Parts: sequence; structure tokens; C-alpha cells
Amino acid sequence: MNEAYSHHHAAPPLETPADSGSVETLEPEPESVEYTVQSVASRLGIAIPTLRSWNRRYGIGPKDHQPGRHRQYSESDIARLAYMNQLIRAGATPASAARAAMADDGPNRVNDTGDLDDAVAAAFRLDGDTLRSFVVAVIMRDGVVTAWNDLCRPLFESILDRRTNSDQCIDVEHAASYAVSSALQQVRPPRTDARAPVLLACTSNETHTLGLEALRAALAERGLSAMMIGASVPPEALASALTRHVAPRAAVLWANRPATARYSALRRAERTGTTVYAAGFGWDAESLPSEIRYLSSLDEAVDVLG
Repeated sequence: MNEAYSHHHAAPPLETPADSGSVETLEPEPESVEYTVQSVASRLGIAIPTLRSWNRRYGIGPKDHQPGRHRQYSESDIARLAYMNQLIRAGATPASAARAAMADDGPNRVNDTGDLDDAVAAAFRLDGDTLRSFVVAVIMRDGVVTAWNDLCRPLFESILDRRTNSDQCIDVEHAASYAVSSALQQVRPPRTDARAPVLLACTSNETHTLGLEALRAALAERGLSAMMIGASVPPEALASALTRHVAPRAAVLWANRPATARYSALRRAERTGTTVYAAGFGWDAESLPSEIRYLSSLDEAVDVLG
């Protein structure tokens, strides 16, 4: 797909009740309210020794502890702990989850440049665990499409912007790609769609799968199934996949560079009777066969295939 979907590498609103004529304002919990470690452990379902270990090892928990007093947790402390616990359950290590929770200041933060700044800094430290935690956190908070558009794409653009003749940042880009891919692979909710799956494949010699991985995750988030057969798929292998006993209802063929945009592969896939879509920066939409639609963004791809 184009720049709105891919990076140039070698990447529900809550319903509100009907207006009743009055607005009830819910005041936030006063920050002065404090909780014991026992009450926090019961509230979050986390063992007391674990909470104490996290506080001792990672500094996540009460910040104003006074000697001779039991540790008292504020609502902000509890929010950060709950956030950290979510990240760990999603696959992050405790250390990276703690860093992400402390940097993000809890799950109530709205998307802003802080997410991106923290992610870029982690990428340039080659700290894949922390970067994966940031991406998982935004996916959990805002969904795959928003995470891709507002964090992942700008992340890779920031890396490319920092390239110089002496430092191409290839190590940073590869580490970031692996971290983002790992975060996207965490998205595997139960399938709720009874239709045949969508097949996702790269053209032959195309090795960059991250855009397709984002699409798979975004479809999975909606309960839709996709068969991901990955990078560099020869035309004959693609045709074989499209005619097996579990035939897909559609196929998306990805090319990230003009050099890998194989129009013959599109035509061969289309001759199997499958609805075929082209995606990725490498395709020229004006040169596509008339019966093949170009998906120009992740948002469009999810809407069309959903």
C-alpha cells in the first residue's frame, strides 16, 4: 500500500446514553485517597510479594514512602500497576512493561508525541522489549489501525529521517521491525466470522511483510480470519494456495517496492477466480488490471475486507 500504509524500508468509542436533558459530571477520585498493599493486591489480582518486588526492582508503586510507615498506593500508582500487568499478560517482560508504564504515566493518556518520542528512543537504544511494550500498549488502548497510523508508521519515518551517509540506521530499523512485528502477532482474538479467510502474501522477491502483518492483526481484532503465507511467494505457489481445499474468499498481494511489483502474479492469481487486491507502495495504481483494486491504506483495506 502507499505511504499511508507502508514505511519506506527495505512498516470503539464508548457509547453514551441518550441525552436526558441533564449532564452528570463524575468527579475523579481524589489523589489524596491511599490504599494498602493488601487492598491493591486484591483489586488487581496480583500477589502481594509481586507488588513489593515490582516496587523494589522497578520503582513502580508508592513514590512518597516514609520510613516507619506502611506503603500507601494512590490511584495513579494503581493505574500504572494495572497497565504494567496488562502489558505483561500481552507478552512484555516485567522490566520493559514497567518502563513503558512509567513513561506513559498510566493507561489514561491520550495519543500524543510522547508515545512516539518514547518509541523512537527505545528503537535507537535497540531496546526491543520496551518498544514492543509501547506498541502493545497503544494497540490495547486504541486498536491496531490507530497504533499503525499514529505510532508505527511515524516511528519508521523518524528512523529514516535520522539516516546519514555514515549511519544508515539499518540496525535500528531491523530491531524496530522485529519489535513491531512481535507486538502485532499478539493480536489473536477468537474468530467470529464464518466466511472463508483472506489470504495475505508478498510477491516473489518481496521480503518486507510488516504491512501485511498489520493487516492481519487489524482483521483479527475484528474477529476476521486471514491466512498469512508471508514473504517472497512465487506465482505458482500463490496459485496453488488459492486453489487448495480451503479456498480463501479474497487475496491481498503485497509489493513494497516497484522492483517487486509483479503484475503477472496478480493476473495469474485473478484467473483462479479469487477476488484479488494489490497493496503496498510498489504498485502503480494506474497500471493495475481493471478488475484488481488497489488498497491505498490500512483503514481502507480493513473496511473492504471486513
